[in-house]
Amino acid sequence: MAAQNGTARPAPRKSDIETAYRKARALHEAGRLREAAQGYAAVARAAPGLAEPHFQLGRIALARGDADAALAALDQARGLKPDEPAILAASAEALGAAGRTREALAAWDDLIRRMPREVKPRADKALLLQRMGDFEAAEEEFRRALKRAPRDGELYRMLVTTRRVRKGEPLLRQMLDAHADPAVTGRSRMQLQFALAKAMADTGQHDRVFRYLDPANAAMRAAQPYDIARRRAEVDGLIAAFRGGDFTPLAEAPEGPRPIFVTGLPRSGTTLVEQILASHPRVTGGGEMRFVLEEAYRLMGDPGRGFTRLADLADEAVAGFARAYLDLLARAVPDAATVTDKSIQTHLVIGLVARALPEARIVVVRRDPRDLGLSIYRNVFAPGTHLYAYDQADIAAYVATFERMMAFWRETLPGRFTELRYEDLVADPEPQTRALVAAAGLDWDAACLSFHQTERQVATLSIQQVRQPIHGGAAGGWRRHEADLAPMIAALEREGVELP
Repeated sequence: MAAQNGTARPAPRKSDIETAYRKARALHEAGRLREAAQGYAAVARAAPGLAEPHFQLGRIALARGDADAALAALDQARGLKPDEPAILAASAEALGAAGRTREALAAWDDLIRRMPREVKPRADKALLLQRMGDFEAAEEEFRRALKRAPRDGELYRMLVTTRRVRKGEPLLRQMLDAHADPAVTGRSRMQLQFALAKAMADTGQHDRVFRYLDPANAAMRAAQPYDIARRRAEVDGLIAAFRGGDFTPLAEAPEGPRPIFVTGLPRSGTTLVEQILASHPRVTGGGEMRFVLEEAYRLMGDPGRGFTRLADLADEAVAGFARAYLDLLARAVPDAATVTDKSIQTHLVIGLVARALPEARIVVVRRDPRDLGLSIYRNVFAPGTHLYAYDQADIAAYVATFERMMAFWRETLPGRFTELRYEDLVADPEPQTRALVAAAGLDWDAACLSFHQTERQVATLSIQQVRQPIHGGAAGGWRRHEADLAPMIAALEREGVELP
């Protein structure tokens, strides 16, 4: 490109490109995805022969739920570095996220052929098979990986996520032997302890569950520190920002897909509720997307900068939020008229959703805090997410922030959202399912009772449960571990959380 004075613009220096790339990476690692994407895009323009910025743009698009944009960026990266394993793996992941599962499985198989000694591509293929509901094929892949890495604790944890461990089976002996091996340390040992805690529960050895669960959580907490004060401040700030606001629906709401938000705390039953609704022939399951909170915080601020009061936002700004959200939703789930959005943090911004998206329906799922807390404590979440999950007192305090937020919305917006108790749903499925479908603004369809037969990817920790008919086996499970859960129960009581 020529400069205005007719002279050629000098090519960017390699050092400037490297500096710009490092800045984009720092923004990326800090979670500032939009700014990071802008930085990577600038690097890609300045150095079109570099694969790395395209690769990182693909990763960001994938994290934001835009699988098509991820594939476009990763295709460019692969064109520049066709044999780079990280790019090939990201492409396989993006194909799976886009619902192109056959192509994704073929891509994982290609990577396995290229890297036959590596266990990760095989494990990632197994995870995709789990999300597809093909648990037998997933187990075969995990077992092949375990032949190469029989002391890898994470492989055991991922394997037992979707299968019940039986007393006396060789798998249990293998896990116990690995745990007894002094060479199994650090992260692998921690992951193995989570697996063994589940195995003890599966085999009825409930007195041994916390023997593995407590040290596993302690190790995870040490690796990922958490300060509950930040969450409390976030909720305080949001309540202050919404208090006294005008929640009247916009007179001219933007057009787009009609969202059904399913929100609540992790392990409360949100995945089950979404699966029921996504089984309706008029509904497309969107899964756990992050658009609504991202766009809400772009409009209102965030915990670090502080929040702008809803009362101070112009109608056009609120309409801009709605347009941005609906555009992202339409890109993520093309050609869908009604979409479930299982963004569990939506409960933080119910007032903004009510004002900006008057056609949206909101379902809040609730569960006994003791069962909820136990389920959270038993599980491993994606790195960097739900960091409160590895300490009983933090779980209780986090539950309390949810209860405080919901108490505010009940007082402020009565009737604008529907609350559903998990225990009621599993105890009396048909009438509760009918009421849920009606609350979502849908006509009744019997397919919602056969949700476990619906073929769609499920990418949450409830991956196995939603492939089975409803049962109440998990309700009241905290009672088996009441003594071990004493710190959590005491903390719930101190926090003023109402217990059934």
